[in-house]
Amino acid sequence: MIFVLIGILSLSAQVYSGRVVWSDEFSGRKGQAPDSSKWKYDIGGEGWGNQELEYYTNSVNNAALDGNGNLVITARRENNNNFHCWYGRCQYTSARILTLGKSSHKYGAIEARIKIPKGNGIWPAFWMLGDDLQQVGWPKCGEIDIMENIGKEPFEVHGTLHGPGYSGGDGLTSTYRLPNKKAFGDDFHVYRTDWTSNSISFSVDGHRYVTKTPADTHGKPWVFTHNFFIIFNLAVGGGWPGPPDASTRFPQSMVIDYVRVYSLGRQGAIQGLGDQCVDVLEAGQEGETLVQISNCNGSESQNWTLYDDDGTIRAFDKCLDVSDTGTANDTIVQISDCNGNDSQKWELTPSGDITNGNYCLEVIQTEEKVNTSRLQLWGCNGNANQKWKLMEEIVDVES
Repeated sequence: MIFVLIGILSLSAQVYSGRVVWSDEFSGRKGQAPDSSKWKYDIGGEGWGNQELEYYTNSVNNAALDGNGNLVITARRENNNNFHCWYGRCQYTSARILTLGKSSHKYGAIEARIKIPKGNGIWPAFWMLGDDLQQVGWPKCGEIDIMENIGKEPFEVHGTLHGPGYSGGDGLTSTYRLPNKKAFGDDFHVYRTDWTSNSISFSVDGHRYVTKTPADTHGKPWVFTHNFFIIFNLAVGGGWPGPPDASTRFPQSMVIDYVRVYSLGRQGAIQGLGDQCVDVLEAGQEGETLVQISNCNGSESQNWTLYDDDGTIRAFDKCLDVSDTGTANDTIVQISDCNGNDSQKWELTPSGDITNGNYCLEVIQTEEKVNTSRLQLWGCNGNANQKWKLMEEIVDVES
């Protein structure tokens, strides 16, 4: 809102409904304020970096439940009020709610079902900022705009990434239009981003319309590898939408049915040395079953899910695990019951390493096409027996 893989994607990449890790369904009585355990308010009328015309309040006149399972953010034209904006006495009030200090998320699928308002000068948004905003400032913190609309463009919504060197009018912006020139404000739509360590996609009603990766920043920092918090707001005026005009009717409301965060998995075979695949020994499903490299065969013992949000790599509902929580060369790798320990936290890096702390996942034998060789930890050295690629689909995997 402020203008401020390694891996090969399969051609049949899909998205499934899956494990919800955080949500607000906005259940409650009519006139109730948003849940204070989940939301706080930005308050004021200083323009918010965009020359906006509204004063954001914490009043239920501007943000309240409707008693039907929705949160309603309402922009109102005010007369004889005591709110003061950057340009003088404010003409409008609205609300901007956020999860800063309440909850934040790193990777996953973030979606909301929203009916947006209409009218020139009206600017609804569903977006995220890096939770290091107060330490590093904008745009170094990063910004993910899941949905923005300006009232003079009723048939378009925008998804944008902002970061250092690609912010404001130079943000990485893409646009989606409904078929048959339908206006977005006529009905509810589901707005979503699917976010991994190396890609961010935007979709509307399940139609993915763009995916951005670090390559799109052209060498500038990809600042989307840490926690972000969620924001909803309804702005009035600003440099992008312009001010309301005689055709704009007030009040205008942004109606939010729900917001949900799903744990996002990347699923598929992990291919390494000699085009062979990481394999669970004899398809064993007990804890402490060893892991090896073997001819790729499409079996369940080679079907892995990488969870970016908790760093686990899973097969048979078990986690890839460093034996005896070891942190040294020659430590054997296995699958074991998931326990949240650091010995089960991995990262697939853009250079193709699978790392655990300062060590890399490695095939013990380095000869070409050696079948059934075990896997271990070893200091990262860039050798071929430490290089991996995920033949992946992006999915929300059921827990």
